[in-house]
Amino acid sequence: MTDGSITRFCPPSSVLCLAPSNSFTISVDEVPDAPEDLIAAAQRTHAQLFSDDLGRLVLGRGIDDLEAISDGAPSLRRLPIEVEARMPIGTRDEGYSLVVPTDRSHAVLKANSTIGLFRGLNTFSQLWLTVQGTIYTIGAPVEIQDSPAYPYRGFMLDTARNFFPVSDIERTLDAMSWVHINTFHWHVVDSQSFPLVVPGFTDIAEKAAYSADAVYTPHDVAHIVSYAGQRGIDVLIEIDMPGHTSAISKAYPEHVACADAKPWRTYANEPPAGQLRLASRATIDFMASLLSAAAKLFPSTLFATGGDEINTRCYQDDPQTQQDLAGRTLNEALDVFTQATHGALRSLGKTLVVWEEMVLNFNLTLSNDTIALVWISSEDAAAVAAKGFRFIHAASNSFYLDCGAGGWVGNYPPGNSWCEPFKTWQNAYTFDPMANLTSEQASLVLGGQHLLWTEQSGPENLDSIAWPRAAASTEVFWTGPGGNDSAALPRLHELGYRFRRRGVKAISLQPEWCALRPFACDLNA
Repeated sequence: MTDGSITRFCPPSSVLCLAPSNSFTISVDEVPDAPEDLIAAAQRTHAQLFSDDLGRLVLGRGIDDLEAISDGAPSLRRLPIEVEARMPIGTRDEGYSLVVPTDRSHAVLKANSTIGLFRGLNTFSQLWLTVQGTIYTIGAPVEIQDSPAYPYRGFMLDTARNFFPVSDIERTLDAMSWVHINTFHWHVVDSQSFPLVVPGFTDIAEKAAYSADAVYTPHDVAHIVSYAGQRGIDVLIEIDMPGHTSAISKAYPEHVACADAKPWRTYANEPPAGQLRLASRATIDFMASLLSAAAKLFPSTLFATGGDEINTRCYQDDPQTQQDLAGRTLNEALDVFTQATHGALRSLGKTLVVWEEMVLNFNLTLSNDTIALVWISSEDAAAVAAKGFRFIHAASNSFYLDCGAGGWVGNYPPGNSWCEPFKTWQNAYTFDPMANLTSEQASLVLGGQHLLWTEQSGPENLDSIAWPRAAASTEVFWTGPGGNDSAALPRLHELGYRFRRRGVKAISLQPEWCALRPFACDLNA
């Protein structure tokens, strides 16, 4: 769902039909040494064109378009795709141009990179509708020049509070690719469970995963990374520390302070309590080795180490930590811990990603290229920018998908979601990435993402809680802010219907009566 897609309110004279499946081709012949993932993307697009079977979202579901179709509307038979130039290694260029004519010539998709071709193929696949077996578009001729406003457009999934099988992650990656999301932020482990099987440290998953089946093996990871890459998506792994690490105590209790301490509210933001003994040299060496082993599973240049919600009382009440501090302050010990663990990752070519507290709440020696995730409030972006760090918008007041579901803590009937109310798609769509920033700070904004923390989510509601809401932020960070939310709603409706046709159970945003009557349910209609 980007402004590169075509609005559906066009005169019937603009109808263009798609030739039958056995007569329509997507050709990669113009791409020198076309990679296998591009060939596969073309094949997926071809299949989607003839399986979406999506009727136009108007009264009659497009039946009124039949007259224009029967009057000899031209048919499109070929879409050649071309790489215009090879970009330098390491440069991500996602722009593309797409031309769909009505003069019976072929369509043309061009880009400077294969990832740009991926984006263009997704847009092309969403131009088409179906009525009584005929596939057509009412937007032709189409000319699109499209490229992202921001380089980072992400989606975060927490697989530690509740486990998600690989098939759920695959389906989520598919949905992400259809809306040009380019980064899967995988919050893979946390205090509740450690499902990642890390070579050399397999005993953590053996003892701290929910079950022997609820793990991600190195083979699973390689498959997910490959599956994502074939769809133009990078996998950003996160191992949060020094907080949120209680699960490690199941295999290595010597490295975790206040593990399972009671009452948990004194020692952690949520149960179970437990934090790494950051002042211990042995723990520092242990984590440097663990992170290095995990990093080798993921080819991305990014690696997230968290750093949020550190509980100081945990360390105050831990005799071992007090002994290890040896007169140092907690900040000084955290700085040594961070430099050592980050240094191990930087030696492997990783750029570090941290939650905002590491920039704002502590005086730490962070590398200048460190990226901050602004999550507590969007208002904190200005403070991060003032310190000169690049950052990603991930604010709970706009992008947390779990907010507003009510409290999940037991024995507390009046409990509510800490980040209530529910964050609507309109909230995300009207977000301004440059709010309270200067023009000189614009280059520090890398983009943004929706996030799903899963205290109250699992495979059973993954699709409905994420989609199509998560597509709203994608349009902000692809097209840029300032879009009209009323005009965006019909696009989002169509996206949701198309997702459901493709097997992603996106939730309805309005009654179907409204979806079939664009703008009729606007507040002042």
